[in-house]
Amino acid sequence: MENSIKSSALNYGLYLGGALALITVAIYAIDLSLMVNMWLGIFLILIIVGFGVVSTAKSKGILEGFLSFKQAFTSYFITVVVGITISTVISALLFNFIDPEAAIQMKEMTVQATINMLEGFGAPPESIAEAVEKIENQNQFGIGALIQNLIWSFVIQAILGLIVAAIMKRSNPDA
Repeated sequence: MENSIKSSALNYGLYLGGALALITVAIYAIDLSLMVNMWLGIFLILIIVGFGVVSTAKSKGILEGFLSFKQAFTSYFITVVVGITISTVISALLFNFIDPEAAIQMKEMTVQATINMLEGFGAPPESIAEAVEKIENQNQFGIGALIQNLIWSFVIQAILGLIVAAIMKRSNPDA
């Protein structure tokens, strides 16, 4: 049974990766400025968590309503790791090989969005200049930056996965 929940989680991860890749390509084709939209980022996080929760619920169904904490976490985490990794690979290909100019545009939009946000918070000009310099000195679509972002995404999703697993676990009273 353990293999069936892992294969189910893998399938949901592939679906998630496909959905995130489609969203990335659609945004790229429609309006690149949406990539720096905070609300879109929140929406994508909700999609990722949603797929993880659905995968965990499916695993619970496979195991006839009983799911250990470990099984719940495994189901959630496999799904989100596979999905986020696929999405990251698609972004790397898109912005490093297919259209590197779009990465330059994204950096400019990120700088402008950061300036607007920090000015809105009343940040001092020195802080704004420091933040802009930091953005300009990094390649947000470079392999190192993508791997670092991927690791941080995994850490955040692991924390969320622990919460979901704690909520979704259910012990078999007969066992």
